Order: sequence, then C-alpha cells, then structure tokens
Amino acid sequence: MGQVFVRLTLTNRFDEEGAERGLMPRSDVRSVELDRVLVDTGATHLCLPADILRRLGVRVDRQVTMLTANGARQTNVYRDIGLRIEDRGVTVECLELDAGSQPLLGAVPMQSLGVEPDLVNHRLRLLPEDASSTWIMAL
Repeated sequence: MGQVFVRLTLTNRFDEEGAERGLMPRSDVRSVELDRVLVDTGATHLCLPADILRRLGVRVDRQVTMLTANGARQTNVYRDIGLRIEDRGVTVECLELDAGSQPLLGAVPMQSLGVEPDLVNHRLRLLPEDASSTWIMAL
C-alpha cells in the first residue's frame, strides 16, 4: 500500500497566545517545521520525539500508558501544541516518543483537521469544507 509522509508546522500555543496579547514579541514564539511526519492511522494522537518537544517548550499535562509495537509503556502527554498542515490548523495534545524517533500523525488530529490519507498518491487529501459536501458535522 505504501506510506504517506506530510510536512507540518508545530507551534507552542502558550507562546502564540502571549504574542497575541502583546506579552512577548511574535519572533519569540517557539515553532518547528517537520518535513517527513509519517501518517499513521493506527496511532490515535500526534506523537513527537522528546527532542522536538523540548524545542517547542510545551508543558506536560499528564502521564498515560501507551501501546506500541513493542508493548505497553508510560509516556507523557503534552498540551497546547498548534498543528498546521497547509492552510488548516488545530490545537492538539501530543504523546512523547523517545528522542530521535519518527514523528507520527495519528487519526484524531487528522480528523480534527479534515484530512485523510491518499495511499494511491502517497499524500494527504484535504476534505471539502463547502456547504454541499463538508466533513464538519453536528447531527
């Protein structure tokens, strides 16, 4: 079937809020651009290596048990991470991976952004947001 990789931009939403309120210069907002994040529909969350989370300066919210291919393990959940793909953005939680690990984009942030993997063309497809065929629902 193949793999899908995506380019995304991550920001510290706490920093962004501070810049929006005039408490800090916009240039001081911590952000990271990643070129090859693996789209993983088997993962629930955004999963980032510890070294990237340190660069973002985001805060730990809680610890959880995470299931991996190597079994269950404890990990940190971080909050207030701005995630942007193309022209769509959302604030998400993130699970911590070991430093140097492959970043993963899981199902929950993909659903929040309105994107889905296109395995034939090895890319993410933006779902429509127009009135006749929107993916956004409240039924």
